[in-house]
Amino acid sequence: QVQLVESGGGLVQAGGSLRLSCAASGRTFSSYAMGWFRQAPGKEREFVTHISWNGGRTAYADSVKGRFTVSRDNAKNTVYLQMNSLKPEDTAVYYCGIGKGPYGTTWYGNYDYWGQGTQVTVSS
Repeated sequence: QVQLVESGGGLVQAGGSLRLSCAASGRTFSSYAMGWFRQAPGKEREFVTHISWNGGRTAYADSVKGRFTVSRDNAKNTVYLQMNSLKPEDTAVYYCGIGKGPYGTTWYGNYDYWGQGTQVTVSS
C-alpha cells in the first residue's frame, strides 16, 4: 500500500519561507516522478511543481517560478518543496502525489496516490 505523508506547513508572514516534506512508502520511490499541487478554498487543485525520478528534470507553475524549489532524496524516499518569498496568494493546502511513471506532468490525473495535505497560510 502506497502512503505519502506531508509535513512542514504552517503560518508564515508574507516574504517568509517554509519547507515542505513528503515521505513515501509502499512503492519503489526512486522509479517515479513526484508532484506538488495545491488547493485554495473554493478553487480547483492546481499544479505547483514536479520532479522526475532522478531529480534531473523539474517544472514549475509560472506563479511560483523563481520562488519555489523542488528536490528529492531517493535514499530517504522523500521529496521537498522549498518555498521562499511567500505571498498571501500562496495560501492553500499543499498535496504531494506520486506519478504513474518516471516523468511528471502538470495534470493531476497522472498521479495515482496522494498525501493528506498540509496547510500553508501566508499572512499579509
